[in-house]
Amino acid sequence: MTIRFPYGLADFQKIREENYFYIDRTDRIPLIEQAGDQLLFLRPRRFGKSLWLSVLENYYDLARADRFEELFGDLKIGRNPTPKRNSYFVLRLNFSEVDPNGDTDAITASLHRHINSCIRSFGFYYRNHLPQPIERDTADSFVSLRDLIDVVAATGHKLYLIIDEYDNFANEVMVSQMRGIDRYQELVGGEGVIKTFFKV
Repeated sequence: MTIRFPYGLADFQKIREENYFYIDRTDRIPLIEQAGDQLLFLRPRRFGKSLWLSVLENYYDLARADRFEELFGDLKIGRNPTPKRNSYFVLRLNFSEVDPNGDTDAITASLHRHINSCIRSFGFYYRNHLPQPIERDTADSFVSLRDLIDVVAATGHKLYLIIDEYDNFANEVMVSQMRGIDRYQELVGGEGVIKTFFKV
């Protein structure tokens, strides 16, 4: 029997479906639930953060409830699931997809495009679970995000927000150009777009 290692693969569902080698760390999920509502994972690059976020996405996603046994049944959490399993709408953003090039306005526009794209995918994915479509504002994804939150709230469920590579484009901005520090401060400091995003 050949063991398939998922080098560079951070898609939990694919790993499970295609029988890649997987080290079961799902017994940590109850610990995460006890840790609080807002978590920040700080680990070195290539340490498995994106895969862990994919595990959480699959575990909490209410649209995957019918696949729980297939994905988690033989894992530690599958044998002893928490009451929160498959009980959230999950919105996953990946800030490594935000273009760090250009001035602050260009970076902000790229961030808004990325968030709106994820919201569009979210609306399509959960279309059978939502009471109404999510209104998107193409110029301001924060307006779109507020509407998404309102639509989800009307269902009685909560939103589980996952942000992968949350600091990626800000770090790229800081190290990429001579004016990087100024642009970084404009993005994350004061009333910058990143701070505004986290207020939503």
